[in-house]
Amino acid sequence: MKRIATILAAALIGLAACTTTDPYSGETKTSNTTKGAALGALGGAIVGALTNTSSGTQAARNALIGAGVGALAGGAVGQYMDRQEAALRQRLAGTGVGVRRVGDQLLLVMPGNITFATDSSDINASFYTVLNDVSLVLNEFNKTTVEVLGHTDSTGSDAYNQQLSQQRAGSVSQYLVGQGVMPQRLIVHGYGESAPVAPNETPEGRAQNRRVEIRISPLTTS
Repeated sequence: MKRIATILAAALIGLAACTTTDPYSGETKTSNTTKGAALGALGGAIVGALTNTSSGTQAARNALIGAGVGALAGGAVGQYMDRQEAALRQRLAGTGVGVRRVGDQLLLVMPGNITFATDSSDINASFYTVLNDVSLVLNEFNKTTVEVLGHTDSTGSDAYNQQLSQQRAGSVSQYLVGQGVMPQRLIVHGYGESAPVAPNETPEGRAQNRRVEIRISPLTTS
């Protein structure tokens, strides 16, 4: 029931509204329509969620299939993600957002200092254009699920950091929906300070830990 409530909330938001080098990180890697239509998609999403028996990602896959989005299979998966990766790298070059490839998944890393003001979950106005570009690619390549993951450093209480991370991930998710990304695709998590990528003992490490990540996974039948 919690999963269905999440889908309903997201849908209401939508109704209201080879080797290459990463150019920013230097890393190398291997190769609204009508209301009625939106409600119809929501019905499919709920059917999909009701059949879910495992993770949030699987629930999103079921919801998308229920809404009529076709799944990828076989060699089409890698090719589809290759093209999406290339589009994201082109649009996000020089923005400070990292694009990483992990198997058939894509990870966008958005540093907190360029995405939000300190202790705020309001997106910086200067970051809207970046999220607009992300939305364009997500809408073009719609056979994917999109996890929006919020993280903080260890400054402050666990409860505060958990709430802030969830609010920031929610703000990014709501913005994407406002740009036409199907709410059924979105999975929102706040991890607080529990998943650092650098030591919290230094300012540089804490800055790396304050981030929002978007993990893009291909929609498959299994």
